[in-house]
Amino acid sequence: MLLQWTEDLSIGNKVIDGQHKELYDRVNAFIEAMQQKKGREEMGGVLDFLEGYIVEHFGTEEHLMKGMAYSGYAAHKAQHEAFKNTFREIIAKYNEKGPTLDIIIMTNAKLGQWLRNHIPVADKELAAFATSRGVAVHPVARPAGVAAAR
Repeated sequence: MLLQWTEDLSIGNKVIDGQHKELYDRVNAFIEAMQQKKGREEMGGVLDFLEGYIVEHFGTEEHLMKGMAYSGYAAHKAQHEAFKNTFREIIAKYNEKGPTLDIIIMTNAKLGQWLRNHIPVADKELAAFATSRGVAVHPVARPAGVAAAR
């Protein structure tokens, strides 16, 4: 089942919202590839994308949270670290075994969990914090080494 980006998922930051939309698009493309039995062929590209995305997106979000002295920073960053660890496990298995069905299914499941649980919950809490404090969530200056959203 494809995951739908809706504007209610927006946190009000053009860069971060753009990154989230791109993640939804990439995950949906991967789901479609799996439905067409092309998951093995697409697995490497998905992992390459995630490798860059994690650095770029988490760096941008964490920079924003620090800048507004977000009270939930430690918990939010811990979620990022947990996802990074999961991603490292997937990469290690992929490098060891290649694009096996188990790895494809695990990747899809972890990405789906992230999209269903992190963005609509943790990221929306960040947006609510900013709003309650009258802090601008938009725009955000990116930290050095973090590229602009495409």
